[in-house]
Amino acid sequence: MPSSPEDITESTESAEAADPLHSLVLHTTDNGVCWITLNRPEAMNAVTWEQRERVIGLLAEASADPAVRAVVLTATGRGFCAGADLRGAPAAGERVPGDVARTIRLGAQRLIAAVLDCEKPVVAAVNGTAAGIGAHLAFACDLVLAAESAKFIEVFVRRGLVPDGGGAYLLPRLIGPQRAKELMFFGDSLPAAEAERLGLVNRTVPDGELAATARAWAQRLAEGPTRAIALTKQLVNASMDADRSTAFAAEAMAQEINMTTRDANEGVASFVERRAPKYRGI
Repeated sequence: MPSSPEDITESTESAEAADPLHSLVLHTTDNGVCWITLNRPEAMNAVTWEQRERVIGLLAEASADPAVRAVVLTATGRGFCAGADLRGAPAAGERVPGDVARTIRLGAQRLIAAVLDCEKPVVAAVNGTAAGIGAHLAFACDLVLAAESAKFIEVFVRRGLVPDGGGAYLLPRLIGPQRAKELMFFGDSLPAAEAERLGLVNRTVPDGELAATARAWAQRLAEGPTRAIALTKQLVNASMDADRSTAFAAEAMAQEINMTTRDANEGVASFVERRAPKYRGI
């Protein structure tokens, strides 16, 4: 199993060499855990159109693959993701009305939605700076681990831009509207420890322990009842947009669906038989 982003780079080097595009997003699966690693360290992993499409595709594959039971999203080098790579974007005089909205809808928003909608739990292992869409990519994950040296920046205001990539949807739900506005209005750099205090990060760990902690958390998820976790993810993600009766109805239906799974029956049987459950993800 990969022990660090650098190990992922080494373990996939020969396979990815034949496809330069795929070398920008490394991918491997070990013991039920899918590792997706942004690999443009020279650009602080500013995400390109090609990388974005690759990540979206890998998340869709992870949802559909019964052998994948958890996902880790991380990066190589000093940056997790410095935002979108804006090189090659059309100048203002070359755009027509609707171009920008279409680009955001089909680009950054699709990337964030792919994380939120992935049927497997997604762990962000934030190894460095996460700015703009990079910060939102981390915040969209189900669990967020951050190296002590990592920082998060709502960089949009520094460029005279409105936050995109779901930022104004995600942050108020995570930390409330006042804190979200503070981050977005000022664009200050938020250290990992402060992000943890605010509730944007689950745990901050020493830089050298990030990969091992991500591996341990992902392995625990991969050994759990996969469908129950997927249904739980859907319930929690939908809860902020639903009234109580809708949320309660969704909860009851989720449990109804879950009780048809082998893992639910195994969980109940193991409790009755006073033994540890052995979940298979089905």
